[in-house]
Amino acid sequence: METLESLRALYDQPLLSLLTKARTVHVAHHPENGIQRCELVNIKEGGCSEDCRYCAQSARYATGLTTHPLLDAGALHHAAMDARRHGATRLCLGAAWRGLKEADDRLEAVCRLVEGIRDQGLEICVTLGLLGPKAARRLREAGVRIYNHNLNTGPNFYGRIATTHSFADRVATLHAAQDAGLRLCSGGILGMGESIEDRLEMLLALHQLDPAPESIPFNLLVPIPGTPLQSKTPVDSFDLVRLIAVTRILLPHSRIRLAAGRRGLSRETQVLCFFAGANSLFIGEQLLTTPNQSLDADRALFKTLGVEAFCPEAGQGS
Repeated sequence: METLESLRALYDQPLLSLLTKARTVHVAHHPENGIQRCELVNIKEGGCSEDCRYCAQSARYATGLTTHPLLDAGALHHAAMDARRHGATRLCLGAAWRGLKEADDRLEAVCRLVEGIRDQGLEICVTLGLLGPKAARRLREAGVRIYNHNLNTGPNFYGRIATTHSFADRVATLHAAQDAGLRLCSGGILGMGESIEDRLEMLLALHQLDPAPESIPFNLLVPIPGTPLQSKTPVDSFDLVRLIAVTRILLPHSRIRLAAGRRGLSRETQVLCFFAGANSLFIGEQLLTTPNQSLDADRALFKTLGVEAFCPEAGQGS
């Protein structure tokens, strides 16, 4: 039984020893040179009612972000084709709102969008906020296979980054998605002022899910002018590498994804992240509201590393 104390002891051991253990676990459960490539599309931008202190899309903060209605089917079809051309095997669709209920016109609109691209040979993931059981089942029927809903941080710190919903609300959404047969994508944001213990408590909460998340994205806070977290300093690169290594050991079967903030990492740091157990990333030059690493830079890095695109379930209807 893992505890906060045992994870802290693992985290604090000499870095090279930690990396050796993590790499051993990684190659036992994953293709050694395979990296899953995902692309993210913002299908409804801005105007969210929630008060997440890191988020440019909250209507409560003057970030200068222009709000946009739900993306139309034609634009999403082109985005899906672009993602495939870029080498992505998973397409994640994000919408800025509190969540979806079963009797919600927005739910049906999203389902129609998903139905329009489900023959593109891409795994479809959505991140749509809080979710109830019936809405989760409807998304599954439409062709969604993965639901992203990040815990973001540990339960003791959560109230300092959002007050319009709780950590328990987020966990309930993950359970609703699992009960509907959706695989989970859930991780965190690093650099919001949380402690190492807060990050490890988040990992324990993910570990307690049954089954554990299929994907665990790690976002590095990109401070957005106008948000309450606009002045936060970047996360130390070695703290990120250590957390990835602990995650790989704790959750050996999950994919670990480098997500927002990767643009600020050096090539060398990214290599250390892959060595520690990361095996997935977002490609494409734009995430939801922040820029990502360029496609050319990613292609050059992949060529240097000799890595391959990997997603065994892409295109399958399961």
